[in-house]
Amino acid sequence: MTSQLDRLIESIDSSRNLDEVSARVDEAINSFSVKRAVIEDWDEYVKFFADFYRHVEITVLRLGQGAPDDKMFYFNRCSDLLKKPFGPNGHKAAFEMVRTGKEGGLYRVLKTVADLMAEGYAEREISARIFQYWGSLSDDQKLAAMDEYLAKYGHLLPSELTEGSAARLKFNFPKVLEEHPKMIRRLRRIGR
Repeated sequence: MTSQLDRLIESIDSSRNLDEVSARVDEAINSFSVKRAVIEDWDEYVKFFADFYRHVEITVLRLGQGAPDDKMFYFNRCSDLLKKPFGPNGHKAAFEMVRTGKEGGLYRVLKTVADLMAEGYAEREISARIFQYWGSLSDDQKLAAMDEYLAKYGHLLPSELTEGSAARLKFNFPKVLEEHPKMIRRLRRIGR
């Protein structure tokens, strides 16, 4: 018989979340019209990436065409994502890649934005499932869930989380659950 924890772990598995969202993001990329491989004008770049971000969001979240069409809103969100891989001025670094076609050019920037969007959507979905699960448990059920998790997955965790009475794990258990799909995904990659 599967426990509530088992059902949660199954529902937050990366193959059910990130892979599913990534497939919808790939669908969005493939359905987005790209007329040129190089964009040399800043305003055209801003419009292009605002349109791209909006298109991915509409496709992945299945919003329909009723979503607002505020170019700067979407471009600013896109710019925020570009900081992660390209630094504090990521939108400018990405523009140079798009303008010159170097370092993977437009395709690399599009793929980077799309991958980061997919990762964000999947993380929010996983967090929501964990929040719902954790909020539905009594204090005794929470303690039992932590002990069950330690028994099943403790051998995969860093020793600083499991040493002693596993106080660090127990104190941060919802966060540990959020990291669980990433940990399993890394282990699957190692096994390939």
